[in-house]
Amino acid sequence: MAGKTDPQIVRELLLRGGCAPESIAPLSAEVLRLYLERFGPALSASPRPRLFPGVRELLVRLADAPEVLLGLLTGNVADGAALKLDRFGLKSHFRLGAFGSDSADRRALVPIAVERAHELTGRRYVGRSVVVIGDTPLDIDCGRVAGATTIAVATGPYSLAELESHSPHALFPDFTAIEPVMAAILGNGRRAAERSER
Repeated sequence: MAGKTDPQIVRELLLRGGCAPESIAPLSAEVLRLYLERFGPALSASPRPRLFPGVRELLVRLADAPEVLLGLLTGNVADGAALKLDRFGLKSHFRLGAFGSDSADRRALVPIAVERAHELTGRRYVGRSVVVIGDTPLDIDCGRVAGATTIAVATGPYSLAELESHSPHALFPDFTAIEPVMAAILGNGRRAAERSER
């Protein structure tokens, strides 16, 4: 299920459970309502959720960078994402987002985020100036389809080798070393590589 949107996960589970396809839409809304009702208290009570090394520091650096507009792109529905961000005090770093509640299709989320960025700033964000960071092959795929720079990090269920096989533009074991990650996000490493190829 890693990397899929919440609505896609619910749909697949309902189909596996024998639900008729025409019944999925109303049932899916109810499943997601019940999920959110239970998720907040479960998240608060769980000792398991943790913030990976370097994430908070990286977000602070990116939020302070004048050339960066920081948005959250996630398969979580918006209310579920807000609960997760609130748990770690990260919500204020993100100026916009695109969520599973916007579309069950992961590939549709980058264009949604890009359009929201345009509405917010008046600027058009295109191609490799858009950066998608994630820890699953589906994150890499949604960025690639949109023509974005893709950065993978092996802090999720996929190993470095598994993520590398999907050819992200940059790949990191985690975000402990922030400077190389910043260079990849801001395009410094890419520009240096392009200069060396000339």
